[in-house]
Amino acid sequence: MGVPRFWREIPNRYNLIGTRCGTCNKIFFPPRYICPSCRRTGKLEPYKLGGKGKIVSYTVTYVAPNGFEDQAPYVMAIIELDEGPKLTAQVTDCSPGQVRIGDRVEMVFRRMGQEGEDGPIYYGYKFRLA
Repeated sequence: MGVPRFWREIPNRYNLIGTRCGTCNKIFFPPRYICPSCRRTGKLEPYKLGGKGKIVSYTVTYVAPNGFEDQAPYVMAIIELDEGPKLTAQVTDCSPGQVRIGDRVEMVFRRMGQEGEDGPIYYGYKFRLA
């Protein structure tokens, strides 16, 4: 099996996989081993999140850290997924002036980087306006 296929077949690689508590039905991202709500163990199961939500807060980065200078300015947002969990992600495919609190967003996968000139390319999730 080739390296690209190996990485594609890891479920968490191209999906948002959280956990759902079988006791209280709360959903968490990133995955957890113990439910912080009901404190029960052994009842958490993998849960594939839909990747849609809304922006609850955001900031615009004008002076980017090393390695991200070519992306500035860019938007980092706290996104509340439709299933409930909140996560931080970059909002892409738009200008900073287009983003507003309450905007609907959807997850997309984008190239995040590459290890050396001939190394593997790795991807991660970002969000775009829906």
